[in-house]
Amino acid sequence: MGVYDQYADAQKTVDFLSDHDFPVQNVLIVGTELKQVERVTGRLTWAKVLSAGAASGAWLGLLIGAILSIFAEPGSVIGTILGGIAFGIVFGLISGAFGYAATRGQRDFSSVQKVVATKYEVLVEHKFLADGTALLAEMPGNPAQNPFA
Repeated sequence: MGVYDQYADAQKTVDFLSDHDFPVQNVLIVGTELKQVERVTGRLTWAKVLSAGAASGAWLGLLIGAILSIFAEPGSVIGTILGGIAFGIVFGLISGAFGYAATRGQRDFSSVQKVVATKYEVLVEHKFLADGTALLAEMPGNPAQNPFA
């Protein structure tokens, strides 16, 4: 039915169809022309890696300690939880250090990766195509690009 540069435009098209009683359960919005975007969030140092590993391990240790404390003697609940946290910190430090050392300095930064679409296609089942196309011809300011034109 159309190709859009912005997701919001594709969404407006489907909303327009819905407002005009079109069977939108037969419509798809498909992101195409995918690209990977990696946003660098900071520099990695040994101090940051070890502190993040210790913090992550502490949370894991807290969880495991809390679960094990259910089965502990009533007087040793606190000790079980603190022991779990201590083992978690040690495990986090070791796993963080090994992971960072394995990169051998070739990746001294942290980042977040995401796959994003650069185009959005609004597609419809073929039996509804003619009705949808006629309805979209009435849509004011429809920014769609027809890939078949």
